[in-house]
Amino acid sequence: MSATNTYMLTCSCAKYPNENHMKVTKPNSKHTHVTRRKASSLIFLLVSSPIPFHAQPAYATESSFLEMFRMTVPDQTVEEAENGIREHATSLVQVKRLLETESWKEAQKELRKSASYLKQDIYTIIQGKPGDERAQLRNLYTKLFNGVTGLDYAARDKDVPRVWILYEDIVVTLDDILSRVL
Repeated sequence: MSATNTYMLTCSCAKYPNENHMKVTKPNSKHTHVTRRKASSLIFLLVSSPIPFHAQPAYATESSFLEMFRMTVPDQTVEEAENGIREHATSLVQVKRLLETESWKEAQKELRKSASYLKQDIYTIIQGKPGDERAQLRNLYTKLFNGVTGLDYAARDKDVPRVWILYEDIVVTLDDILSRVL
């Protein structure tokens, strides 16, 4: 065996008689020195990490699994998106009644739910369009959902004037998108 392929163990007992740790070194290379303090810190971090624990086992059904990945893996055709877009756009616009009664939490929940489905529909339709039409539709898509996010924050802050400005912008942008995709 050559000297470069073997590991050398060096006991540090001579330098530090009160410590019982060993150094593992490899000739002509950088070495890693792991002490008990470093190892115990690492173990503490691993043990105290926020790992969810449930008393009963969770069973994933096919539908829950598909819902988890709905936004990342579009499993819908352009025809399905075109059929669902009107319904989801209507539910987004109907958030107005919750905003009028100042039911902020309910409005936020409904806004998030309807916007997520509408987002998937519009994205699928944009992907099915020719390349020269996509740029304009993506800009409108971005404007619409930035407005939805802004409306969500305005509802959270109960900023009534801003809520209505953003709501009107969303309705105008949504009408523009629908006129171009349908």
